Amino acid sequence: MTTHATPSNEPVGRLLGWLGLRSAQGGAREEERPSGSPATRDLIREARHQLVGAIGTFLLDHDLDVTATNLLIAHSAFSGINPRLARQIATRAATGEGITQQWLDELAQQEPIQPDSAELDRMVARLESNLETFHTNTKAARSATSEYGTRLEEHVSDLEEVQKTGELVSHLADIAKVMLERTRHAEEEMRKSEDEARSLRRSLARAKRDAEIDYLTGLPNRRAFEVLLERHYEEARAACEPLSVAFCDIDKFKEVNDTHGHEAGDRVIKLIADTLAHISNDHCHVARHGGEEFVMLFRRLPPSEAAKKLDEARESLANRRLINRKTDQPFGQITFSGGVADVFGFGDARAALKAADDALYRAKESGRNRIELAQL
Repeated sequence: MTTHATPSNEPVGRLLGWLGLRSAQGGAREEERPSGSPATRDLIREARHQLVGAIGTFLLDHDLDVTATNLLIAHSAFSGINPRLARQIATRAATGEGITQQWLDELAQQEPIQPDSAELDRMVARLESNLETFHTNTKAARSATSEYGTRLEEHVSDLEEVQKTGELVSHLADIAKVMLERTRHAEEEMRKSEDEARSLRRSLARAKRDAEIDYLTGLPNRRAFEVLLERHYEEARAACEPLSVAFCDIDKFKEVNDTHGHEAGDRVIKLIADTLAHISNDHCHVARHGGEEFVMLFRRLPPSEAAKKLDEARESLANRRLINRKTDQPFGQITFSGGVADVFGFGDARAALKAADDALYRAKESGRNRIELAQL
């Protein structure tokens, strides 16, 4: 088994606190106590107990190190945040290869596990707020120094006109000139700081956009899709409109990579992305969920119509015969499978995503290259 350096107590403690566990020293994490009735608090504690048990069992059963990365992977899989990751772990555990530290390390490199997107949004919001405060303060200070400099300059002229009154007045005029020069310099520095703040805000805006775009396909990534799903969920519920969600996965993608290489595999991923993007519009959104998997949201379409639209795209792709332009080798038939669920047919949006993922799994088990509806 690969040897790993043990992380310091402080970051592990922060990670355990984020997971809802106790720190390595046994201290309770700092947070507000759960509100609501005693029954509600009991349910929350029971859910946490089950999550802690699942994470602990996973690490111990597979003889895995208690590292920040392993805890993040386990939490993401067993809390329901990432059903695809949970399915990968279940599939791997069922094979003879099993769960190893090396495999988890490779998984983390291929698909880095990140903290909750809501927490990232809060950090970005705080940074934007600090930038806005800095911009306001420097603008006010620059205005004040500018006004002070103007008035000081007027008095310098007055003092120079009465130099004949004596050496003391002349000396005061010289001091005032020095102060005026320093004031103008401070004003210029503040102007530069204000320009830098504006530049930083523009960079922050670009970084936020980049953080929501998948670098390979140009599609929104999973984080952006979760925000989109939440917004459309609330809007569709208020308007009493249908809302469907779908998971799509490229069939036998590992064979493509093994036969043609990862660069060719990336081109296949972009091909599927373009195929799905072709059917998207203001009421149909597609995002790359991770790896070779995509997720779609169909506003104002019930599951049967959403599945029909997705199936047309699947059939169009399956009828094509593709050639690897780098080697002139045929790819053969490139297909994908999908699962579609009615968002309002389940308890919440996350449960609907899980149902769509289960339907995708049934499509794979039933021979691939097909679309399945989720079972209510």
